Amino acid sequence: MYSALELLGYLGVFAFAASGALAAGRKGMDIFGFVFVALLPAVGGGTVRDLLLDVQPFWISDQLNIWVAFAAAVSVFLAGKHFRRTRVLVWADAIGLSVFAVLGARSAYLLTDSTLVAVMLGVTTAVVGGILRDVVCNELPLVLHKEIYASAAVAGAGCYCLLKGFAVPDDMAVVTSIGLCFAIRAIAMLTNLSLPVSRLED
Repeated sequence: MYSALELLGYLGVFAFAASGALAAGRKGMDIFGFVFVALLPAVGGGTVRDLLLDVQPFWISDQLNIWVAFAAAVSVFLAGKHFRRTRVLVWADAIGLSVFAVLGARSAYLLTDSTLVAVMLGVTTAVVGGILRDVVCNELPLVLHKEIYASAAVAGAGCYCLLKGFAVPDDMAVVTSIGLCFAIRAIAMLTNLSLPVSRLED
């Protein structure tokens, strides 16, 4: 039997892989392109995190993550006509962002016991794969949009570390933090809420 945390991890992989596959579909790629682009957000950020922590990348120690990403890519490829709207990609990305930000922070926190490192690597886990996906698809990365994105990941990762500092049980800290991150991202998408911007004129 898989633990709740493992199932949450697979959910994040599936959601991010689906977002990659949807991006590939918008560019008219073949099945190989779907799988390749799906893998970028699914494992990219977590791989960078694990390399920085000097541990084996998570998808090598648990190869089911790769099969979950494959399943997401093939599912979107076969049912792509039902997912043509851009908003589906954004919502799938929001789920992946929330799960990866918190689980990434958890992995770093348990290894380093540092809130700063945990938050930074939680955000890395959440956004690096999406950046790779968008760059390959020749799109402006979502993290660079003025709407709230990376800051939602910061909130989720920070919330996890804060709750752990108050000795909240791990499962409760994870679920609460994922919920907070997703809520912030969802509100931002639904209301077009964004951070202040500064434009330098010539």
